[in-house]
Amino acid sequence: MTVTQSLLAFSLAAALLAATPGVDTALVLRTAIAGDPRRAAGAALGIAAGCLIWGGAVALGLAALITTSTLLFDALRWIGALYLGWLGARLLLAPRRAEADPGAAGDGGGTPGAAFAAGFLTNLLNPKVGIFYLTLLPQFVPAGVQVASFIFLLATIHVLMSLLWFALLIALARRIAPVLRRPAVIAGLDRLTGLVFVGFGVRLAVTQPG
Repeated sequence: MTVTQSLLAFSLAAALLAATPGVDTALVLRTAIAGDPRRAAGAALGIAAGCLIWGGAVALGLAALITTSTLLFDALRWIGALYLGWLGARLLLAPRRAEADPGAAGDGGGTPGAAFAAGFLTNLLNPKVGIFYLTLLPQFVPAGVQVASFIFLLATIHVLMSLLWFALLIALARRIAPVLRRPAVIAGLDRLTGLVFVGFGVRLAVTQPG
């Protein structure tokens, strides 16, 4: 496999993976529907930053250490699971009834910086992101390249594809926002997002390395 073939193949895979529903998509979509595209963009950039750190960790071999150390893996796994569970519980127990309602701020708060922090921590505290990169990225490394640099390049491509997907979500959410901002819809979407967060938190809690 040549470098060009590897990049094309991974770019296609990354685009499909970016569009796969998950906690990242739920976070960005819920924040976009809340009415402020700046906060949604902040959440998206936070997610991207968390992924880039994991990409760098895989490139440097640190993720392999985490996944082989039961203590480190379990600590990160439980912190991440509790964080997702906390976000989900807030949305389930106190969903918003109006766009301006500050309650149940599952995006981390009312500022782009707070939304960035929520997206960042959601990924940084999830060792499954590291496992995902650790198992997937090396498969697309062609012969004759500097492995660490190429792995980080692949992680960057995945992040860029994710940002494009998030930009599309934000744009679509703005177009249908008048319908989605009805009180019953807002509360329903918050509860649905909360269920997604709790579900992924439980899934993360039972994840085992390897």
